[in-house]
Amino acid sequence: MGATLIQHVFVLMLENRSFDHMLGFTGLTGTDAATGAATKINGLTGAESNTFNGQPFAVSPGAPDRMPADPAHEFASVLLQLCGPGASYPPGGAYPAINNGGYVASYAAGGGGSSPGVMMNCYSATQLPVLHALAAEFVVCDNWHASLPGPTWPNRMFLHAASSSGLDHSPSIAEIAEWETIAGFSFANGTIFDALQKQGITRRLYGGDDFPMVSALKGIHLSDIRHFSQFADDLSQPAYPFTYVFIEPSYDVANDYKNGTSQHPLADVNRGEAFIKATYEAIRGSAFWESSLLIITWDEHGGFFDHAIPPDAVGPGDTALNSSHNMNGFTFERYGPRVPALVISPLIPRNLIDHRLYDHASVPKTIEALFGLNALTKRDAAANALTSLLSLAAPRNDAPSHLPEVASREVAPLAAAMASAAATVSVSRPADSADDGNLPGIVQAALRQDLAVSPQSERPAIIERVRSIKTRADAVQYLNEVRQKVAPARAAFAR
Repeated sequence: MGATLIQHVFVLMLENRSFDHMLGFTGLTGTDAATGAATKINGLTGAESNTFNGQPFAVSPGAPDRMPADPAHEFASVLLQLCGPGASYPPGGAYPAINNGGYVASYAAGGGGSSPGVMMNCYSATQLPVLHALAAEFVVCDNWHASLPGPTWPNRMFLHAASSSGLDHSPSIAEIAEWETIAGFSFANGTIFDALQKQGITRRLYGGDDFPMVSALKGIHLSDIRHFSQFADDLSQPAYPFTYVFIEPSYDVANDYKNGTSQHPLADVNRGEAFIKATYEAIRGSAFWESSLLIITWDEHGGFFDHAIPPDAVGPGDTALNSSHNMNGFTFERYGPRVPALVISPLIPRNLIDHRLYDHASVPKTIEALFGLNALTKRDAAANALTSLLSLAAPRNDAPSHLPEVASREVAPLAAAMASAAATVSVSRPADSADDGNLPGIVQAALRQDLAVSPQSERPAIIERVRSIKTRADAVQYLNEVRQKVAPARAAFAR
């Protein structure tokens, strides 16, 4: 019923948190979204544990606002977390048996050896009041999985294309330079942005900083992107002509994520809480609230413990196993660990818990269902859409206008979340390799913007400029150069 009333779909994707880490100890109860029966979330009992060096480490409430070390979450590290020490993945084969027994061992091996037990600390409801309030008020999905047992970049691609075009690892600087040599990283069947554009359906992208990762995709234009600081003002206007809106937080990737709003483990989690609050309240306070759907999720589990066993998945079927992007020979026939996911709309009954299986391909599947688009790959064709949650014939009027204040213990996060990007990017550990986590992806986003404002004749030199990046300091210098170069065009589009 309510699905026909939706005119604006907003999607916010944050970073690197598992379901149990964020919501496992909340004890949320509600109504089963599928059956209408009373139910509770599939969370933690307190008995879940890992053993490392002969010592048991049980889950416990009270996670720190900022992790002392970044949990590893590349393909091999997730394999260790899910399957335990000694597990191996046979390229092109079946994923090994999962027991979720290697999370503490993985964290210790990746720099967390001085306090390995912190990996099993999970947030209580009082620590994350914004997230808990939304989960209790709308729909929390407790069976939403990352699209593959691996890192940020390919998982985010599944949200945009129901595929990662075979990519099963974080790309390197050399790889992104090579992609641009052959006209950019592409998908056999395009992205959801391409599908919308073909039907004349409008899109808008907001970034918490100047280089949102989505802007690395082929077909995304500088004119599509606005800074998140303009989001609330845009929604306060009499008309808002955009149907699909994708929102990214800020990352502060070169500075170890310290001041970002993405909820990356090295950032203060409260900054991300503030970013969620600002996003919801801008939509809730607008004239477009009654025809809106907001989906909030996290790209992957970030190396944090989750007790659920990731099930088998349908491979996208759009790339061959020996794809040049396929470093591990992964078949994409297994989901990654669970991540939090909230579905928010006045056309949804209050306090639902949805136990049905979802992954990031459920986002394009939902957009396809709402606007009559074809599936991009076998993954979204098989995915569950969220449209059945939109069951009310008319918008309910009891949704909160404002969410609880953020429980900040370190910063004034709301101001930080809403601040404009800094004039320059700072850098920590400048001599370290630029092939570090999300940094190459941010460089790729900058590269795409650089190429967009430069003459075609300069393209080879720009790509070689990026190919020459070796250290974090090199990467930051390039990001700052591009920021200055594209500033006039960005200012013109912002008017």
